[in-house]
Amino acid sequence: MAPNGKGQDMAEDKTEQIGKIKLDLTKYPGEDLYCDGEIEDELLAIARDCAEVEYQKIIEERKSWEILYHLSPLRENIVEWLPISRAMKVLEVGSGCGAITGALSRRAGEVTCVELSKKRSMINAYRHMEADNVTIHVGNFQDVEPDLPEDYDYICLIGVFEYAQAYIGSETPFDDFLRIIKKHLKPGGHIAIAIENKFGLKYWAGCREDHLGTYFGGIEDYPEGGVVRTFTRDGLLAIAKRCGFSEMQMYYPYPDYKFMTTLYSDRRLPKRGELSDNMRNFDRDRIRLFDEKRVFDTILKENQFPLFSNSYMLLLGPTLSEEYVKYSNDRREEFQIKTLQRSTGFGRKIEKHPLSKAAWKHIEATVSACEKLTERYEGSLLEVNECKLERTADGIPYISIKFLEGKTLEEILDERLEKNDLEGFHRLFDEYLKRISWGEEKEVADYDLIFANLLIPQAGNMRHEKKVINGENDIDRYLDSEKWGLIDCEWTFDKAVETKEIAFRALYCYLLGDEKRNNLNPDLIMSKLKIDPAEAEQYRRQEMKFQKYVTGKRLSMAEIREEIGQPVYALTDFCEGLRNKSSDNRIQIYEDTGKGFREEQSFFPEEDGEQILRTGEGTVELSVRIKRGRSAVRIDPGSHACVIYIKRISWNGVEIPLKGKQIQMNGFKIGEDTYAFPTQDPNITLSLWGLSSEEENHLEAVMEVTAVPSETMGHLQKRGLFN
Repeated sequence: MAPNGKGQDMAEDKTEQIGKIKLDLTKYPGEDLYCDGEIEDELLAIARDCAEVEYQKIIEERKSWEILYHLSPLRENIVEWLPISRAMKVLEVGSGCGAITGALSRRAGEVTCVELSKKRSMINAYRHMEADNVTIHVGNFQDVEPDLPEDYDYICLIGVFEYAQAYIGSETPFDDFLRIIKKHLKPGGHIAIAIENKFGLKYWAGCREDHLGTYFGGIEDYPEGGVVRTFTRDGLLAIAKRCGFSEMQMYYPYPDYKFMTTLYSDRRLPKRGELSDNMRNFDRDRIRLFDEKRVFDTILKENQFPLFSNSYMLLLGPTLSEEYVKYSNDRREEFQIKTLQRSTGFGRKIEKHPLSKAAWKHIEATVSACEKLTERYEGSLLEVNECKLERTADGIPYISIKFLEGKTLEEILDERLEKNDLEGFHRLFDEYLKRISWGEEKEVADYDLIFANLLIPQAGNMRHEKKVINGENDIDRYLDSEKWGLIDCEWTFDKAVETKEIAFRALYCYLLGDEKRNNLNPDLIMSKLKIDPAEAEQYRRQEMKFQKYVTGKRLSMAEIREEIGQPVYALTDFCEGLRNKSSDNRIQIYEDTGKGFREEQSFFPEEDGEQILRTGEGTVELSVRIKRGRSAVRIDPGSHACVIYIKRISWNGVEIPLKGKQIQMNGFKIGEDTYAFPTQDPNITLSLWGLSSEEENHLEAVMEVTAVPSETMGHLQKRGLFN
């Protein structure tokens, strides 16, 4: 026996300590049975040597899907909203590198993790080493499970359930796995299952299946076999029912559960126009067979969203009050908040909570802004929604907001455009101007008075009663509403802002939000607002500054996707590009007059007598004239796969930055201002909204186009050059 008398105990001790986290190795087989290779060594070094506040910078610098996937703070959103308290115990099965462990440890009293890989467990432990309430059991779940207690308040299976048949050897592995998990649940507790939907719209639209990397693998019911299985909504619910669950709620994470920004439920489904952030192929290239936003709008119109949601969050257990959650943590830290919609015994209410202590001041400032705006609009036909400052039991401030029923002005304006009722659209816009302009001279203004932030009651509360005949006056019920509700005061500033500036921004956001709004002529509204091209350019630049003010120096997820550089192959563009092109090197210009890009609205500059100078092999200097009334212009530099170095693109002499929403292309970045186009129909699209507009406008582009044989481009992709 050792001199201290503890030799035998120490010999049997199969635990390791990393910071305050305990790794229980009692069931560890002695080696990791799976590993993702060098990336895990890189992640371990980051977790060990870097602080969590450095992760965002590392994500942006490394430009790696794996780094983004494991370290992004957005991964926590899928569990952060759960009402877990310090009095609760949580079991996390398949904790991996700790993407959600931190969120659980900050809320629960005790967190038990189960993870097969020791290296991944070490990554988890290093990144959360200050958490004194976390134990990680390293080993196969079937070996660890018999020793787990049976009193967990929450059991989290995040990205785990689909692998059940890999470690449950039975004829019904998914049912049996859930029954085993159920044994460890406390009465009244909850099991949270986050999983992809095998019928998710992104797969129909051309995204590869997440686990197998094949096109349409889940939709075709996994013809190539393998252990992974995902399910439809009905398929998941059927498993839960067979396992004896009677209480269950289905939530719908959007865009998916991995980087969720919004969580919907059957009690609060998305509205038409809300689903727009679809280019999320961080890990692999994809085909783009159709516009997912437009198809989602059709799906919502037909009440089929639960069938086609990209992901599910199935909650087994008593019904929670949470109906809807929206995260705004793709911002600078002091502006990061979440918005909750709850059902209570007194009806529904909205809450806004800070996601960090740095955001407390923003919450308090929003309540103050609400009070100032209420004073400004007193006596007007615009009513600022009631909100008040409250605090949690821990003293954390949050905003409680009255829930209002009605339609947003954005929804109503979309209805007018769908019916081609431009007169009705402009009548509503005029009413908007009249209502928001009240008190314009006062030193307080809501800069975010966009159409989506105004709610109009659908019935009652009318100033005049009008008879609707054959639908001719169906917008009068909105125009005559006593009050329009202002439902968000978050971006209110203590200064006077001209109504036309606020209206310009509202229209700018509206038009950029959906291509179907392109048939609206913004020049008419600009004339009505008395905004000349120079002012429009000034406001557009101010909007870019505002967005940077909100996000800080951090890149948005869309910008990170561009940096990672997984290409999107647009099938429609490819097909259109094959038409009417007798030479691979001919440049074709498409003009969008409100009906999208069409062959009949295109021209070859050489044939139109426009000027194209080739100053060397592959070098193109393009100069064309574009008439007023176009919403976008597309440059097709040829009909072959190529690499393009863009030296300059300008509109009426003003150079347009390549970053941002103004310029979009179906290639992906491989260097400074250099893009690879692994498609036979490369194209560069310039949105004209917000740019100066004259009777005849001047588009210039200078670029170097290097053709690359398709076979060569394919080989380069396979070797990972563009991945």
